[in-house]
Amino acid sequence: MYEGAVQDLIDELGRLPGVGPKSAQRIAFHILSSDKDDVARLVAALTQVKDKVRFCDICGNVAEQATCRICQDPRRNPTVLCVVEEAKDVVAIERTREFRGRYHVLGGAINPIDGVGPDDLRIRELMTRLASDEIEEVILATDPNIEGEATATYLSRMLRGMGIAVSRLASGLPVGGDLEYADEVTLGRAFEGRRRVES
Repeated sequence: MYEGAVQDLIDELGRLPGVGPKSAQRIAFHILSSDKDDVARLVAALTQVKDKVRFCDICGNVAEQATCRICQDPRRNPTVLCVVEEAKDVVAIERTREFRGRYHVLGGAINPIDGVGPDDLRIRELMTRLASDEIEEVILATDPNIEGEATATYLSRMLRGMGIAVSRLASGLPVGGDLEYADEVTLGRAFEGRRRVES
């Protein structure tokens, strides 16, 4: 629709996840109308993230060194390992301030339709970590969707018989939600995961 550089920018922005054609166009025109210094800072931040940021050698989380800050923290409980799909999931769990163990980032979930199988994930690295006697519990914190459930089921079968406690994050009704809007699967999980109220 547009000429040259403007259309190239819209096309590149449109390749980003969650950015549709209209959003890409809005962002492109925002960049066009922005001050040159603002654009230079954005370019510098993009270049810097590609140059400096890597994935932790131990857990697969984002890091600027060989190991991330969580793996370096001696106060974390080394006996509990939380397995997540992506590095952004680590941030979500850390915001709760409920988990004090360590993480393992798989780098995705099993998805045969997209051609992602177990060999495409960091499962081999997980099994290597579990070979040490240090880990006593693995928490499977994959997404509560078809791919996440398939990944959790696959991992739970692999971990069976290793002498490690395996648990899955509970799922159910969101706080502030209404029962009438909950789907059958979510409501069913809420019933399965119900807990006794002390009287």
